[in-house]
Amino acid sequence: MNPTLSFFYFLSFLTILSAIMVVVSRSPIHSVLYLILTFFCLSGHYILLNAQFLAAVNIIVYAGAIMVLFLFVIMFLNMKEEEEKFRGNVTKIAAAIVGGTIFIILFGAYRKTQVGTYNPYEFKSQTGMVESLGMVLFRDYLLPFELASVLFLIAMVGAVMLGKREIGERHF
Repeated sequence: MNPTLSFFYFLSFLTILSAIMVVVSRSPIHSVLYLILTFFCLSGHYILLNAQFLAAVNIIVYAGAIMVLFLFVIMFLNMKEEEEKFRGNVTKIAAAIVGGTIFIILFGAYRKTQVGTYNPYEFKSQTGMVESLGMVLFRDYLLPFELASVLFLIAMVGAVMLGKREIGERHF
């Protein structure tokens, strides 16, 4: 068997297993850790698809920054075991309805999709590389890129202003 194919199957199994563990795990901290593992596995898939830049961005942004934020919020909330045990039957029924609806929608979309064909003579090996992505990003999509950077700057300033403590405010 091809080593790349066996690595793909192993990575796919690990991705699906860790994604299931995100949902099944009772502890929110364990769920976040399994989600980090899922993001690392997805970065492995990006590397197999020759998209090294997407793999690096996935690790830096999602597995790094966003998961640290999730862990900070979970630890900041300090959820108690007694509060976590109260889950009514209505919540379970609603979750089953939403999950079943999403499954039906995804299955219907899967049935309607047509898989494209692969032509090895038109394959470009530099598609997912940083240089070609940078050329497209800074040539064709310069305005949306700059608008997104301004939006992130505004979000950071807003987060600093919200987190700033006023004089005389109590520390918890």
